[in-house]
Amino acid sequence: MDYVQLLLFVTNVLFVTSLGWYLITNLQWYNYQIERVVMKHHKPWWHLFYFIIPFMIYYAMYALNWAGFFAIYFYFAALPALFVWHKRLDKSLVLTWRVRRFLILLIALTLFQNFLCTLNAACEVYGVFMPLLAATIGSIVIEKFLFAAYMREAKKRLESMKELRIVALTGSYGKTSMKNFLCQILKSRYKTYMTPRSVNTLGGIVKDINSDLPDDTQIYIAEAGARERGDIYRVSQLLNQHIAVVGKIGPAHLEYFKTIDNIVRTKLEIMQSSRLEKAFVHLSATDAKHEKVEFFGDEIKALTSTLEGLNFTLEIEGEDVAFETSVLGSFQATNISAAVKVARYIGMPIEDIQKAVKSLSPVEHRLQRIDAGGKIILDDGYNGNIEGMKEAIALCSSHGGRKVIVTPGLVESSDELNRELIEEINKVFDLVIVTGSLNADLFEKYLTVKQKIMLSDKSKLVDTLAHYTASGDIILFANDAPNFI
Repeated sequence: MDYVQLLLFVTNVLFVTSLGWYLITNLQWYNYQIERVVMKHHKPWWHLFYFIIPFMIYYAMYALNWAGFFAIYFYFAALPALFVWHKRLDKSLVLTWRVRRFLILLIALTLFQNFLCTLNAACEVYGVFMPLLAATIGSIVIEKFLFAAYMREAKKRLESMKELRIVALTGSYGKTSMKNFLCQILKSRYKTYMTPRSVNTLGGIVKDINSDLPDDTQIYIAEAGARERGDIYRVSQLLNQHIAVVGKIGPAHLEYFKTIDNIVRTKLEIMQSSRLEKAFVHLSATDAKHEKVEFFGDEIKALTSTLEGLNFTLEIEGEDVAFETSVLGSFQATNISAAVKVARYIGMPIEDIQKAVKSLSPVEHRLQRIDAGGKIILDDGYNGNIEGMKEAIALCSSHGGRKVIVTPGLVESSDELNRELIEEINKVFDLVIVTGSLNADLFEKYLTVKQKIMLSDKSKLVDTLAHYTASGDIILFANDAPNFI
């Protein structure tokens, strides 16, 4: 192999690796579902610019016997473009073992294939295509085999914990808040553990059970999410939970479910447990007719919501019980109510529940209040539903100073709901900073506020806020979608 062949060999290996890096990054964003990457990607033109065009140029230049020109294009155009793309991401690739296995397999196959291509000049194009295809298929096969083993291990572990009681929660809105509130309440009396952060997929729950669930846990609280029918059923078959909670259901992820009826049916899959003792279901899922179901959502009375917190009463066992908390947002009273009902069912005294509710901490990035530099910051970055965003806007309206909102709008939703959101924003805010391009046209057309700033991505957001906001402002971060959306 001479120096030119060595250069082309290294170029091919780096080129395939760069395409693989782009592919696995997108797969990780979309839960490793190739059909979602291809059909549901929010910026499909990225595929054209960073994957399809480079591959076509590679094929064309090798077909014309211009391999040296491809090396120039790769090192001075394609690779720098991909590097800049990666650096500008706010949700870059996490090197999990799954990702590492894919990259190791890809590089090994690429080295082998391209070595063969040095012996056969007609196979250069296959030195790119075949390793990518084989690594993707091989990775899928390996992951399915490993996941089946991890699944068996998780089931075995749960079965071995004889005294463990499991609570599974789902819903369109408020799953993570309910989980956090319930865990905080129960922790004052029981050894309680919950799935971390927003982990709510079958794979995430399996990993959590095998790696992080403490042996002495008395109550395990798991959040179950879904993108299609059957997702929550599979979680339920793993957990075989004793208590199920279905929070409020609404038009979240309509892009995937198409109708509210499909969403309701999917959420009610959480009832499919042979050990189910009790299910607490929000009134928005009235189809849940079952002897073990207790509905909630209409027991909240005398609710007041301010920038300081909530005060309300709940009807519990025929009596009105008062609660207060520093948690923000009137909709959180419903999530707290669900947590209270579960705690009471498990056997926690009402007085202890009241004390625990009073000391609840806000869930990070969900109407979390931060006071800094004379400004009030409401971090509602993980809230992506219309009702929650309208509540956050209503809270901001009670502030006496200037009002600023930073938002990309609603994601995986409809133009009609985004129009509704914009109308609410127009009533309250002085400055609107729109991040991302997903709903930029709608905001550009329908915003009527005093001042608006359109940012194609969030790289300039910090400088923009420093320049355009001041002490006395309230700043709402509403739905902090990553910039691949």
